[in-house]
Amino acid sequence: MNYRLSYIAQAMVYAFAGAILPSLAQENNKTLNSVIVTADPFGSSENSMVLAPAKVLSGDELRDKLGGSIGQTLSNELGVSSSGFSSGASRPIIRGLDGPRVKMLENGMSSGDLSSISSDHAVGSTGATARQIEILRGPAALLYGSGAIGGLVNIVNNRIASSLETKPTGETELRYSSVDRGIGASFSADGSAGTIGLHADGNTTNAGDYRIPGNSSVLGDGDTGRLSFSGNRERSLGFGGSVIKDWGYAGLSIATLDKLYGIHGADERSRIDLNRTRIDADTLIKSPFDGFDSLRIRLGNTDYKHTELENGTDPHIRFTNKSTETRWELGHLPVAGWRGKLGIQTEQATTKAANLEGADPTVPRTNSMAVAGFFLEERDFGATRINIGGRLESVSRKPESSVNRSYDLGSFSTGALWTVIPGYGLGATASIAQRAPTAEELYSRGAHHPTETFDVGDTSLKKETSNNLELSLQKTENKLRWKTNVYQNKVTNFIYGAIGAVNLDPEGELRDRNFKQGNATLRGIEAELSYNLYETGWYGRVFADSSRGTLDNLGNLPLQPASRLGLTAGYQDQRWRSSLSVLHADSHNRIASTVISEETATKAYTNVDANLSFTQRYGTTDLTWFMIARNLLNEEIRLSTSLLKDYVPQPGRNVIVGVRTRF
Repeated sequence: MNYRLSYIAQAMVYAFAGAILPSLAQENNKTLNSVIVTADPFGSSENSMVLAPAKVLSGDELRDKLGGSIGQTLSNELGVSSSGFSSGASRPIIRGLDGPRVKMLENGMSSGDLSSISSDHAVGSTGATARQIEILRGPAALLYGSGAIGGLVNIVNNRIASSLETKPTGETELRYSSVDRGIGASFSADGSAGTIGLHADGNTTNAGDYRIPGNSSVLGDGDTGRLSFSGNRERSLGFGGSVIKDWGYAGLSIATLDKLYGIHGADERSRIDLNRTRIDADTLIKSPFDGFDSLRIRLGNTDYKHTELENGTDPHIRFTNKSTETRWELGHLPVAGWRGKLGIQTEQATTKAANLEGADPTVPRTNSMAVAGFFLEERDFGATRINIGGRLESVSRKPESSVNRSYDLGSFSTGALWTVIPGYGLGATASIAQRAPTAEELYSRGAHHPTETFDVGDTSLKKETSNNLELSLQKTENKLRWKTNVYQNKVTNFIYGAIGAVNLDPEGELRDRNFKQGNATLRGIEAELSYNLYETGWYGRVFADSSRGTLDNLGNLPLQPASRLGLTAGYQDQRWRSSLSVLHADSHNRIASTVISEETATKAYTNVDANLSFTQRYGTTDLTWFMIARNLLNEEIRLSTSLLKDYVPQPGRNVIVGVRTRF
């Protein structure tokens, strides 16, 4: 761990406690508005969950932070970083864990993409039309599958309405970004016809190659001015309708997403052409049986594919994933003071990575099936809220031409939040969570040009087991709020890609990436102090996070986040909103052995962002003019979490201007 920023974070903890606790008797216990977390089975507010989620982004805050990918959008949140792979494909990393250990959801259901198996694969959902994005950890995350060991990200667009709008409502936005000459337009609208709730949303984005300061390569033999193969084009369209009655609601939605984005590697240049079609059904029945207050049945069907285009034009590998997921959740009335939900989840998927040039598949056609039962219970014992969750799951992988594997998984989590005095909470959670290896980790054998590796799976891989302990101290009321978290996560049979010698494959010089297992430990500390984030007037935020991951007897885990310290200050009222943000990331010298994946350290950087917006009111419509500046210092920013950090710097100075309407 980088102890320079670790000390800062610890100092913040003590400073918060020392400054706040003596003034408790003088503070008004007014509770400010908080966002409802839809991924929480109890529909709790952000602050009342056991160990509150890292963040819920919504409204103007979400629009201000919106990036070309979900990873970029969330990269400055507490404990969250980005894989930094490309402007179209960066995925969230939570506390040093990424890929198949961070679950991506859309409206509480699996996104059905293949972003978890490789850094170059984009998330199959868009943030451009999202109403809110939730980052969730703790007991509630277990309900969504074994892929949530590190946590989950839920993208909420409310395509299936659960309540009727009295009049049409919606939002439109048009924006232009200077760094990539990008133009984006999006809309979202809701209405009703009698007892039928209606929804539509859409997005189009065209962004070219982005400008960079200096040279793209740390060796100085790369691009200057603009980074080739860094453009991103996106189209999305979604519709939904639901019948809403006193007994509940039942609805359907359909959505499509098309993306074409570039990958700039050390020697390889490629683009990925992604297509996804998704159909969802959602039904909620109130008071279905005696003793139960709700029955919710959901189904999601996804037809996903992406084609990797060598040199941007030549089809090389096509990844496909056809999946169907169902969730049955039954909420019961309090029993001996316990309220809770129990349910069943099934997921069937067929995955393949076909080589379009006649060679054997990189990943053979594999049928996967998962069946799980889960529960989550919660009860207040005076000033203490106890939360218990469990999940039993059976997973099978059946490839066309290899060994069938099956795994029995068991996960359990318990947490407590003690309200020391109103507005102040002390929390703790302990969890054991298990994950089955993915089809790629088991069966890969072939070239993967975007990552410049020749991937080799291992059919003997065992299930991962994560043992996590977390402690938190938080203040959740009034204008001044703060929270601190410390955690330790020990993972047995941790699966990682070990980089080996150059493979003289007929398709080029690629380095072997062999999937292996070892025991890993991740530890970290986080602290955040905020003032007046939810009301008019001056507001501010200070945060720090630092973590370290190691493999037993093998040194550091690869691609770990750097220690960070951030500061935001601004002013907001009914018409004006402004802010200035400074984020300093320390140098990252805790690189993994070259046997695993890393060869160079990452330099420190300071990123400065600003935004200014003005809202005019016309009847029932708000018209907001905004300007957002990112990387004002035009820093050369390379992310320690990026597999391509030595060849792909982040975008240079960028000015975004646009207009947004809400009605």
